[in-house]
Amino acid sequence: MTRIVIVGAGIMGLATAWALVRRGERPLVLERFGRGHTHGASHGATRNFNNAYADAHYLDLLQRARDGWDALGEVGGEPLLRRHGLVTHGVGGDLGGGADDADGLETIARSLGARGIPAEMLSAVEAGARWPGMRFETDVLYSSDAGVARASAAMLELERRVQGGGGEVRWGAPVAGIEDLGERGARVRLASGGEVDADVVVATAGAWTEGLLPGIRLPRLTVTEETPAHFASTTGPWPSFNHRLDPARYPAPVYGMPTPGEGVKVGFHRVGDVVDPDARPHRVTHHETLVEYVREWMPGLDPESAVHLSCTYTSTDDSAFVLDRVGSVVVGSGFSGHGFKFAPGVGATLADLALDATARAAAPFRLPAG
Repeated sequence: MTRIVIVGAGIMGLATAWALVRRGERPLVLERFGRGHTHGASHGATRNFNNAYADAHYLDLLQRARDGWDALGEVGGEPLLRRHGLVTHGVGGDLGGGADDADGLETIARSLGARGIPAEMLSAVEAGARWPGMRFETDVLYSSDAGVARASAAMLELERRVQGGGGEVRWGAPVAGIEDLGERGARVRLASGGEVDADVVVATAGAWTEGLLPGIRLPRLTVTEETPAHFASTTGPWPSFNHRLDPARYPAPVYGMPTPGEGVKVGFHRVGDVVDPDARPHRVTHHETLVEYVREWMPGLDPESAVHLSCTYTSTDDSAFVLDRVGSVVVGSGFSGHGFKFAPGVGATLADLALDATARAAAPFRLPAG
């Protein structure tokens, strides 16, 4: 019997495998698609390392993730976490930090400062002088300890470390289902017809989670196709950014970050069409509105240069993650478009749950009772 099997080799599955390898385990990771695939939520060059959170459970997870990113260190002579800073501005609209009122930025600044995370408030004039490619109308929260995670490079480095530590990653190994066997462990049914029994199975299958876990009560998981775009830059420098907007004019808050060689990524948060992950239409949504936003708020970008990309969000209704265990099955899901930066912390948490049946994640991350 295999001790620990992980189903899904996206960022969360690989981060979990790495956390287990660091503790002396040799997990088996099964992934239905090939290395570098674009069917899920972990591909692409960059992800926002946004630390603008006020809630303690997210900040706890963020600090654990930060330790993990530091431990991963450099790849190709450059850190996997580029700390060029993050600016958050605007009023209204929840960005996942637990503070969406007019005083939210000050609340987040105090929460970060209490943990020793750099955070300062700037006036709109000060921010505009520092980042002339952006326009500001309100005070701005700036943290120098945020920036961009190098997504695709991180995936390759995590796989390298997993395999170097004795773990195994099998690409092109689709799974048909996961069954909790109680005291006898758990069983993975392969699409090829075979089975793999394990002491513990960790499900980090993203948009395919519900179909693989029919025996576990999950929160509602909504899969959407999101289509942000890269825009060509005409000036700089560029931080990462969050912008809370008037919902009467724009469909959602905006996030973005520089992606070297591709431009500046700009996107609305969680506005895409609900889709079947096995039949994604790859249809761009909100193109005109996104161009309008860039034209109004990003004078340092060419609004006519949009190159869209596609990924999926798998979201819970309240955007809280699922990090929990039922019997011999551990579930990591519902990362709701803001999970990537937390990956080393999520992986360490899921490893805790895999190795200790009595371990529990923070209350907001637990599965529904009953």
